Amino acid sequence: MSTLQLEKVNASPWGTPLLSGISVAVTAGSALGIVGPNGAGKTSLLRLIAGDFTADSGSMRITNQELADLPPRLRARQLAYLPQFSLLNFPYTVEEVVILGRTPHDTGHTEDQRILDAVLASVDISALRDRLYTQLSGGEKQRVQLARVLAQIWDDDSMENKILLLDEPTTALDLAHQQQLLDIVRDLKQRLCTVLVVIHDFNLLASIADQVLVLDHGMQVTHGTPHEVYQPSLFADLFDTRVLINTHPTRGYPFVIPQ
Repeated sequence: MSTLQLEKVNASPWGTPLLSGISVAVTAGSALGIVGPNGAGKTSLLRLIAGDFTADSGSMRITNQELADLPPRLRARQLAYLPQFSLLNFPYTVEEVVILGRTPHDTGHTEDQRILDAVLASVDISALRDRLYTQLSGGEKQRVQLARVLAQIWDDDSMENKILLLDEPTTALDLAHQQQLLDIVRDLKQRLCTVLVVIHDFNLLASIADQVLVLDHGMQVTHGTPHEVYQPSLFADLFDTRVLINTHPTRGYPFVIPQ
């Protein structure tokens, strides 16, 4: 069963159409990668699902319930969104920022602290918990924000029916922490969390994505597995770039090499 299903979704919150005719279904335990040129509508699609604005028409369902019918508190318990830029200029500690992710829940102090410890460890920032957020590097801030959204939907066992939206989550991360992020996504998938991710690095994306949705000017160009979507003609038409498509020598996913 699909955890998230969009059918013929159109949105024009500020008058000009942002998204037109988007139809895609994502099952529990899988990751959907969203790609396209600058201005294609990738961030707009994540923001629409997150509830930043509403669709003009079409259907958006989480586990067969219309997204628009979900009370905000319940939606926040099921769905978390990491935006491309997280603006926070108050001198909160790392721990205080991450615990904000537990705001929609009524699990109590003891349980929230246990989850806080788990997510801090998962993104390798336990040693930073008492540091002021405003004094961190860009990469450290990104990992703190990732921990916050993980805390919002965290479950020790199954995370079925939970959805994580990630917009350029590797921004400012070094190579080691990029790999750590990919491992986190793989772990979430094993626990049946549904992940939607925007990453401009096609090779990183192919290593975690079960499906790829391609957008251009707010419209759906194609949708399928990385092997189906990653074709030289797509890169030539959409990005005006010549590429070779090879296969990763150990993992088997398609590997894009610019010519």
